[in-house]
Amino acid sequence: MPVHKSRGAVSAPAGRFARQQLEFSAEEAQRSSEIAPRTVLTAMQAGRIISSNESPDVPFNRSINPYQGCEHGCIYCYARPSHSYLDLSPGLDFETRIFYKPNAAERLLAAWEQRDYECEPITIGANTDPYQPAEKSTLVTRSLLEVFKRHQHPVNLITKSALITRDIDLLSWLAERNLCSVAVSVPTLDVKLKRIMEPRVPSAEARLKAIKVLSSNGIPTSVLVAPIIPAINDAEIERILEAVAEAGATHASYIFLRLPHEVRELFIEWLQAHFPDRAAHVMSLVRQASGGKDYDNRFGVRQRGRGPYADVLSKRFQNACKRFGLAGDRYQRTLDCTRFARPGVQQLGLNL
Repeated sequence: MPVHKSRGAVSAPAGRFARQQLEFSAEEAQRSSEIAPRTVLTAMQAGRIISSNESPDVPFNRSINPYQGCEHGCIYCYARPSHSYLDLSPGLDFETRIFYKPNAAERLLAAWEQRDYECEPITIGANTDPYQPAEKSTLVTRSLLEVFKRHQHPVNLITKSALITRDIDLLSWLAERNLCSVAVSVPTLDVKLKRIMEPRVPSAEARLKAIKVLSSNGIPTSVLVAPIIPAINDAEIERILEAVAEAGATHASYIFLRLPHEVRELFIEWLQAHFPDRAAHVMSLVRQASGGKDYDNRFGVRQRGRGPYADVLSKRFQNACKRFGLAGDRYQRTLDCTRFARPGVQQLGLNL
């Protein structure tokens, strides 16, 4: 099976809403794999920039995604199916056709200006990484943080990129006023596994250094071991937690592998390409933790799994957190919402 160097997905299957399904011969697929897929950045003007969340599994109600698609190319990414709404492939298109929102900061200010807006923390990076490679040139995430600072609005960030340390000036200012926290995803310390599982993500070593920089600058930093994949990275739980605790993380949480919609086929294809000797065993364990299915999407189950295997993972994780002095994964930091200065308030107060 052909594999694209520095890309996560093995192929570019059509999304579930595609109007026309294309089928390639084995010869055409091989020829296509020999051409390195090129990343294409496209500006996408945002309408509403704040998304609302009603899932009880997620510890935040509002989020912003500066990008659609993610060049990091993590094969397990549950955001991949979102590219189907653009009539693009959740496979290679998701990691090569990247859309950025240049007016994100402008739309955020517009949302805050609404009279019925009530301040509560907003999470940046719930779906795609706000510090993926495109951020080096587009600066969309930084422009958002500048607005969060100017109006003293609380913000949480989720990333697996060391690029976040570029914005230490903004993050440390916000953290000093209890207005921000950061979660860094570290699902493996294995260099070889990282290269094929999350090919364009900075190394685990770089992320551990980033955690040290963030924590030493007073920024509350937690770690996500996400996802835990049976027989792939589950043996690393204790080593990862020990390493991130030494780097200065304050607490940790985990998410079990999720395989919604097209992610299932993409992940199985990836398994067969990179781990043909254990692909069947991996999926057997996934099903054991998902009630006999490849994926159980019910709230309360989809992020942790269920059954004996899932219970063992949970106990191991909790015990390791205690051993290395990390707050358990039910811990949530409360940010300050009282400092928020609504845009335009000063002008409105003049009664002109």
